[in-house]
Amino acid sequence: MLKEKLLQDLKEAMKNKDVNRKNAVQMVRTGILQIEKDKGIEVTDEQILGIIAKEVKIRKDSLSEYEKADRQDLIEQVTEEIKALETYLPKQLSDEELTEEVKKIIAQVGATSMKDMGTVMKEAKKTIGARADGKRINEVVKSLLA
Repeated sequence: MLKEKLLQDLKEAMKNKDVNRKNAVQMVRTGILQIEKDKGIEVTDEQILGIIAKEVKIRKDSLSEYEKADRQDLIEQVTEEIKALETYLPKQLSDEELTEEVKKIIAQVGATSMKDMGTVMKEAKKTIGARADGKRINEVVKSLLA
């Protein structure tokens, strides 16, 4: 299970004094524990992948701010954390694969216009999951429904 792998990787990162990897894995584990405590459930691997994808997104968003501020130290730190987290995510879909998946979903739900975007996005997030960033999915859906 992914939860155990994260714990092993955390221990390994601490032994190797890999601070960036340790921090990234700790944030994911914190997110897992928070959900388990709040909802009183055992998280699934699929939910863990969602947490990891969310952590990657947060770091990518902050990366642009660090670049604007010309903070090279933080840029390097966040980039290392992103690389560490992406090792847990499934292989990302290429633009062509993503477009094909979204076309199938549009046909499946019978979407014809931008009014159906919410339905398509909901189904796409469920089907595609962590194999593509929500922003990329959104852009593809918009281009196909426009």
